[in-house]
Amino acid sequence: MANAIKLADKVIYQLQQDISLGKYKAGELIPPEPVLMELFNVGRSTIREAIKTLSNAGILRVQQGAGTFVCSIENNEPLEKRLRRAARMEVNQVRSLLEIEIARLAAQFRDEQDLEQIGSALADRLQAIQSENYEAAADADIRFHKSIALASHNSVLADLYQTFTAVIRDSFSQREKPHVQQFQQTHHLHADLLTAIRKQDAPAATRVVTQILETNF
Repeated sequence: MANAIKLADKVIYQLQQDISLGKYKAGELIPPEPVLMELFNVGRSTIREAIKTLSNAGILRVQQGAGTFVCSIENNEPLEKRLRRAARMEVNQVRSLLEIEIARLAAQFRDEQDLEQIGSALADRLQAIQSENYEAAADADIRFHKSIALASHNSVLADLYQTFTAVIRDSFSQREKPHVQQFQQTHHLHADLLTAIRKQDAPAATRVVTQILETNF
């Protein structure tokens, strides 16, 4: 299953790229399943998984008996909606840049209230892990990173990260077997990140957040 999902992600990414570059325009049909199977060298289930995901994201529209069409995308669509339909690879690339810069700025500009908020979220994260409460762990993890975004004292970055949180939460739920272990394996890194921010060690903060991102991706 994990391999099938990985293959589907590659198909999703390539189809989105083709649509973005105008290979398949709004209102046009994309190739039928047999052609896509041959084009991407994958099975029917992988193609169907990719098309289902893109349909749910509003990028494709499946019309029974007619085929699969490219939907028109409004130029003024909200960023959150754009992120939800974007390729996971693209979202992760932008999220990585965002979190690294947030960690760097937080280490420079955090105050005592910021440290208290980050520390509180970290403590809640650990408690949720120990009680094996997955939802509470996810909530605390997101609150931890949002607190760091606020500690950057850059309102634009903080607002951008707030928009990303919905997509991050989606990525948690889409994992094959959601479990608190996913949070447990990086908890020591989260503690290290707070320590670096407390010490105002920006290089260490960016180094640790990079490790966290590499583990999660």
